[in-house]
Amino acid sequence: MNIKIQSIKFDADKKLVDYVEAKLSKLSKYNDEITTIEVYLKLDPNHEEGNKKVEVMIPLPGNDIFVERQGKRFEEAVDLCVDPLKMSLTKSKEKAKNM
Repeated sequence: MNIKIQSIKFDADKKLVDYVEAKLSKLSKYNDEITTIEVYLKLDPNHEEGNKKVEVMIPLPGNDIFVERQGKRFEEAVDLCVDPLKMSLTKSKEKAKNM
């Protein structure tokens, strides 16, 4: 599985990149069709508190999964993305089985 991380208008340090990869690499057990996970890390100037935004897109055959969350820290926003991604991946896998 390939995890592509893009930090928009700032340079993410290795610690943050490693954290994102560690959290999202575990998602492969919820759907074996995952080949790529695209992650966008952004600073949202419109929010003083919780201005760290994380967008995660997982392209799957027939249905892309997209989750976007904000937090005070990028790690917090990544953590908030994980549960909705797990649920969406599980639903997608069950839906594919029933077809």
